[in-house]
Amino acid sequence: MTIGRLKLYHYPATRSARVKWLLHELLDDDFDVEVVPLYEGAQYSPEYLQKNPNHNVPALEITLENGGKKIMLESGAMVSMLADLYPEKGLAPAAHTFSEARADYLQMLHYGTSWMDMMLWQIRIHTHLLGPDSDEKTIARYNSKFTQEVEPQLIARLERTAYICGDTFSAVDCVMGQNVLWATAYGLCQPPQFAEYLARLSQRPAFAKAYADLGDFSLAPPASTAQALADNFTG
Repeated sequence: MTIGRLKLYHYPATRSARVKWLLHELLDDDFDVEVVPLYEGAQYSPEYLQKNPNHNVPALEITLENGGKKIMLESGAMVSMLADLYPEKGLAPAAHTFSEARADYLQMLHYGTSWMDMMLWQIRIHTHLLGPDSDEKTIARYNSKFTQEVEPQLIARLERTAYICGDTFSAVDCVMGQNVLWATAYGLCQPPQFAEYLARLSQRPAFAKAYADLGDFSLAPPASTAQALADNFTG
């Protein structure tokens, strides 16, 4: 089957920014974006829930040339699939054969979208989204775990090479770059290796396009909608 068109459901500076960045790397601007206003509760609308019952972003709608549609909901799956679909762009080691480079690439891609992401999400929801249900011990636990366990692994890599999986930019950096930005917003990833890494990433035109809407994001929802969002929030 051949892809006819891609449409990303997005909100600034969230996990969907990983996918938006990669799409710009692969397709420049040749894809569609629809912003889902999360702080207005648009993710809970019946129309959006038909596309994404997980009521979050990203969602990637793939329209096939035969008119069929497929929707993907996991950012890591999107990044993995998209990078493999465009091998000529060189953003992923070759699939369908074993290589140490491919194994390391997949390891770090999934590390970023699962283990690392989980810690950042717990910090975020207990700091800004759970209101009276927030738990300071959870914030402290994951801050400590992230600083003591995640950061040293990434620093060791960035001291050896310019990017997470070597001296060449890869799709993993779309995930890790977004994670590092997310972490810095919560006072993490302060050692200079992270600032240097972000400086390298920010020179990429696709990065600038993906984060052109960064100013539209705030860590906390506005007071006018915070309670309604908390009432619907399930974690």
